[in-house]
Amino acid sequence: MTTTAGGVQVMILLGSESDLPVIEKMPALLDRFGLSHRVEIASAHRQPDRLREIVTEAERTGTQVFVAAAGMAAHLPGVVASLTGRPVIGVPVASGPLAGVDALLSIVQMPPGVPVATVAIGSAGARNAACLAARMIGLADPVVAAAVEAYRRELADGAR
Repeated sequence: MTTTAGGVQVMILLGSESDLPVIEKMPALLDRFGLSHRVEIASAHRQPDRLREIVTEAERTGTQVFVAAAGMAAHLPGVVASLTGRPVIGVPVASGPLAGVDALLSIVQMPPGVPVATVAIGSAGARNAACLAARMIGLADPVVAAAVEAYRRELADGAR
């Protein structure tokens, strides 16, 4: 696992401990790509100062991509994007009466200039967020790019 100036390459942020099951397969996938990562829990609504501290420190220590998973109003990815110029990937969590559709729409409808890449609702989206983060980092890191390509080949071989 590669590290960056005391930090991690991918910071995974959750709005609540209850979101942990959604991202349970992400760490192993990020490990497979050789990416260092950490999970932090900070609510955009209840802990905005803590969230700002986490993002500021992560950016200072070299985090390259942020992944933020949130349900319902799902402001976490957008708030993270407002705090950093680094790529942010939003993972909508299936919760509440709309089963994640509200989170999907909240994350995908960002104002111009505050982009959040948005993946599918739930754990499939979380796995795609790991793959997308690896592809982003792989643009400048041939070792990560090779790991992503090997994973893609394995998926293609398994589809036969």
